[in-house]
Amino acid sequence: MTRLSDIKAPIKEHIDGFEKYFKSSMKSSVPLLDKVTRYILKRKGKQMRPMFVFLSASMCGEVNESTYRAAALIELLHTATLVHDDVVDDSNERRGFFSINALWKNKIAVLVGDYLLSRGLLLSVNNNDHELLKIVSNAVREMSEGELLQIEKARKLDIKEDIYFDIIRKKTASLIASCCACGAKSVGSSPDTVEKMRDFGEKVGIAFQIKDDLFDYEKSNATGKPTGIDIKEKKMTLPLIYLLNHSDSSTRRQIIRNVKRHSDNGQKVSDIIGQVNSNGGMEYARNMMLQYRENALNILKTFPESEYNKALEDLVVFTTERNK
Repeated sequence: MTRLSDIKAPIKEHIDGFEKYFKSSMKSSVPLLDKVTRYILKRKGKQMRPMFVFLSASMCGEVNESTYRAAALIELLHTATLVHDDVVDDSNERRGFFSINALWKNKIAVLVGDYLLSRGLLLSVNNNDHELLKIVSNAVREMSEGELLQIEKARKLDIKEDIYFDIIRKKTASLIASCCACGAKSVGSSPDTVEKMRDFGEKVGIAFQIKDDLFDYEKSNATGKPTGIDIKEKKMTLPLIYLLNHSDSSTRRQIIRNVKRHSDNGQKVSDIIGQVNSNGGMEYARNMMLQYRENALNILKTFPESEYNKALEDLVVFTTERNK
């Protein structure tokens, strides 16, 4: 599989420049805020979102200041939602680092999230990037709706396949879709091209989330056993939904009862994972992931060949073949 550093190569100069740009976009005259934002910057991940923005922009036109603002807007709003998510989930850790609320408590974490949201909004408004702001604001709305829909359905564990896809389209895919749409919009692409790139990003995002769901049923590198975290958190994902749809009513009731009442029982969780694997749930989910990936790659084929097009293609494959 192509390494992330190789995929990043055609836009390395922009990614390096973006790091400084993003740092300055978070700056504050309040020492406590600066201390927290410096900590956030230290925890940066794979930079997938800026990569989607800059590769989409480069494939559709010439990267400019608006592209940098688009990438910063998405990162600011996304970081704000993560800080707020950790408060909502009462989570003390993210990507192996302490969460903001674990170090500075909930009140400061919520205020920092609000500050990041305001910085993103002002960055767009002050530069008249109203179309970019509209694209990203729609994504944030959809992410909130997706989370709430998942919470509502988790209470009854009655998620059907169409509801599952609606949840992941809103929760995960909407953000990647906005990266690609903003990248195209920032270089002056036509509304049709912007919509095509949004559609591309949405399909990649759905494939990305299904891949995430599959990790729950695959053996972990660290323990040699599936994690079963989604089952423990009573999340209905595609492999489990497939199992329920292909079980008789008695077996279905038993599985739902185990997820509802015994999700903290390692043996019961392990039994469910075994049933998912032996009844084709994993294979079905993997095939669906590959179908969304193929649809995304077909959209890329409608653009002229270029190093940016090739890098985006490799990035799509990377998101569905990664091992964590």
